[in-house]
Amino acid sequence: MSKLHYALFTGCTAKQSTPELLSSTLAVAEKLGIEITILEEASCCGASHLQDFDEFLAHVLNARNICYAEKLGLTMITICNTCQLNSAMTKHALDTDPELKARVNEKLAEVGLEYKGTSEIKHFLYTLIDEYGLDKIKDKVTVPLSHLNIAPFYGCHNIRPSELHHGSNNGENPYNPTSLDQLIGALEGHPVNYSHKNKCCGFHVELQANHTSELLTGNALLDAIDNNADMMVTPCPLCHLKMDTYQDDVAKVMNRDVELPVLHMPQMVALALGCTEKEIGLNFHVQKAAHIIPEKVTA
Repeated sequence: MSKLHYALFTGCTAKQSTPELLSSTLAVAEKLGIEITILEEASCCGASHLQDFDEFLAHVLNARNICYAEKLGLTMITICNTCQLNSAMTKHALDTDPELKARVNEKLAEVGLEYKGTSEIKHFLYTLIDEYGLDKIKDKVTVPLSHLNIAPFYGCHNIRPSELHHGSNNGENPYNPTSLDQLIGALEGHPVNYSHKNKCCGFHVELQANHTSELLTGNALLDAIDNNADMMVTPCPLCHLKMDTYQDDVAKVMNRDVELPVLHMPQMVALALGCTEKEIGLNFHVQKAAHIIPEKVTA
């Protein structure tokens, strides 16, 4: 197999708020021999908030990001469900609407760019499964996760709307997703089946409807806990941030103790591949998580 090479759109959260998510992603790529070029010039995707205020500007910003991957001739990969959604929405809109594409390119020309539609956009989760391969990942495991019951939390934006994502997520069923479960199995962990694994984490309504947000978060965390999960894993930094940092608040709303380590997907893979504690960065989590690292993993 020829060496895989991708243009990485880091997004804001993994690069700024939770840099351990980026370091673990890069560590996984290095362990697997995947070449990564970070799109340093890229900007925010709009986070599903700018889109509500100025849809055209959101398309211009996302098209600009994609242009940098096109200039490299590479597939653009994301490590955030929301970045994946917004980038994919722009690509779909411009690839199917020549008039909109022309208007966007008129603005991009002001900074010397042109959107052509030549680069695919794919989340790192599906890149690992569909292009690198679960069997090859399993062969690279040095720290089997066989001691852990792991609750996969898919979130919303990687699997919905399904008609937008089916070309990049191998037709993942939004009602019964399996990709994270398969990845957990390849790492020799035990996937936990629970009803809230494909629900919303509540991140995007935190400011507008705090109580509803905490209920959404609490329902998912407690469902995983009640099904004997030792930890939760999600492919989305926003889901990770919400689930990890709000457990004390959620406990008050749900009137129950809530304690569950929440890992970003590459952190889980990095753990199984024997990456260092520093690369994985569990010590930066709000909810205690470092105890799940086996002693054989080096500092």
